[in-house]
Amino acid sequence: MNWREDRGSSVIEFALVAPLILVIAVGVLQVVLALHVRSTLTAAAAEGARAGALAGSSTLVAERRTREVLSDALGGDAAESVKVQRIRLDGVPVVRVSVSGRLPLIGLLGPSTLTVDGHAMQEIP
Repeated sequence: MNWREDRGSSVIEFALVAPLILVIAVGVLQVVLALHVRSTLTAAAAEGARAGALAGSSTLVAERRTREVLSDALGGDAAESVKVQRIRLDGVPVVRVSVSGRLPLIGLLGPSTLTVDGHAMQEIP
């Protein structure tokens, strides 16, 4: 094989491989963004549940704290909905905060919203 015969083949190889590398990079970025949003929503729900579980606290305190944490972490109105419930799990009073938020999608594949829950045991005065 002669050096002159290989001339220009690297340009063709790059043109064939570059789109594949780009798709993989965008896919990794999408997964990282989704995991970041999920982690932030979960942390905000747990923080709101802890605030609402304090003795003498109300469900409005839990909702306000959840929205405050989300606003600080993700900016703007990151939560589509925040629902606070006082429930019993195995006979134990618990505050449950459910948060639904938007997922930043790069492509059109995948879910557009994500819902997570945070729980905290209710303090009894």
